[in-house]
Amino acid sequence: MAMSRRRDRARTPGLWIATNALPVTGGHPFYQRLNQILDAHAFDEFVEAQCASFYAATVGRPSVTPGTSFRLLLIGYFEGIDSERGIAWRTADSLALRGFPGLGLEEAPPEHSTISRTRRLIDLETHRAVFTWILEVLATADLVKGKTIGIDATTVEAKAARRRSVRRDSGETDQEYLTKLAHASGIDTPTRADLARLDRKRPKKGRNTDWRHPHDPDARITKMKDGRTHLAHKAEHAVDLETGAVTVQGADQGDTTTIAETLTTAAEELEAVADGTDGHTRVIEEVVADKGYHRNQVLVDLVALDLRTYIAEPNRGRRRWKKKAEARAAVHANRRRIRGRRGCALQRRRSERLERPHAHLYETGGMRRTSLRGHDNILKRRLVHTGGFTLGLLMRTLVGVGTPRGLQGRRAAGLAFGIALWTLATAVWRDRETSSGDTPSSLLPRHRFELLPVAAWEMSL
Repeated sequence: MAMSRRRDRARTPGLWIATNALPVTGGHPFYQRLNQILDAHAFDEFVEAQCASFYAATVGRPSVTPGTSFRLLLIGYFEGIDSERGIAWRTADSLALRGFPGLGLEEAPPEHSTISRTRRLIDLETHRAVFTWILEVLATADLVKGKTIGIDATTVEAKAARRRSVRRDSGETDQEYLTKLAHASGIDTPTRADLARLDRKRPKKGRNTDWRHPHDPDARITKMKDGRTHLAHKAEHAVDLETGAVTVQGADQGDTTTIAETLTTAAEELEAVADGTDGHTRVIEEVVADKGYHRNQVLVDLVALDLRTYIAEPNRGRRRWKKKAEARAAVHANRRRIRGRRGCALQRRRSERLERPHAHLYETGGMRRTSLRGHDNILKRRLVHTGGFTLGLLMRTLVGVGTPRGLQGRRAAGLAFGIALWTLATAVWRDRETSSGDTPSSLLPRHRFELLPVAAWEMSL
């Protein structure tokens, strides 16, 4: 065949094109099934009723529907996109994703500024209501129990550079503050080396009580998981088996300081789920956490709330309990429970079902470094991401796959399994044909049977 050239194919594009001439795709099966679940539970009607107060009553420029707005943020979780700009680009680029938010081929997807502004205008309580609605859907499928709660926290890197921080009292930058210290020490014209020497000798130079970022005051200086010191936020999760409630705290606050607010939020969420599902969930009875939450006052407070604790205890050596009878009783009771069979099982379950959501939400979900500023904005995205994670649990229960990328793995596994079955059937058929002839089957090559375990191993991956 002759080679076609690009200049030969160049032509003037037509002025009009019929809609039926546009490329049509069957859509992504994962998002199609998820849309069926949302439509069956009247998701769009619920969010439209919740967001009605944020839209003008007069007829004006048509806006993005609330259901479309929340679905676009869910795409950010399922596709691992951290910014609204990336969500808008991915939706415009993929024909398979356009069907999930309900965009036609002739419609232009929302711009990133529209997605961001809609998220900012809808308040935090509405996002919490949407998250509670998702928990109610899971409760109807018996995926929310409410008896045992596990708590864990992680740090989220803020979109703020530490070198841009300013003094809380005077508003001076780090460079201006060092120059002032150099003038006070007798150096009239300090060089870069002089400032670096003063910075090395300065004690407690990274205190959050002295410094703040001008554009993200909620960010705090803290040590990240990889050992780096950075401005960050703290996201704390209260997980009920496969689902959970999430709060965002200051990164410099300890786990024992924020556990009370997290438990309160989780209890409120479960009470709302119980009211909306006719008592499908139970009240919190047990709390499971790692050793970062072990503190005398925390255990005493949880005992006062009639909660059984399974909090891992750090090795503090021999302790003195003089005039601390209440704390001693709480610590010893917790120690007895965590050493029992149920305590060990709950700690293993905590490691599995708390670390996995962190990996899904922050590593795979693309939110380890947030592109938002302020606790309210970050918490809105976290609530939507956690809602996407819980919807993924429901999808895994119904269809066996919880993420769109997991469906791709299922296709490869199904193909490998089909190839293995075809190879085995072909080998058996050839053996039968050969055994009926002059050549005994014992003289046939056996290497074709070795394809079955290899294909099965590929399927398990």
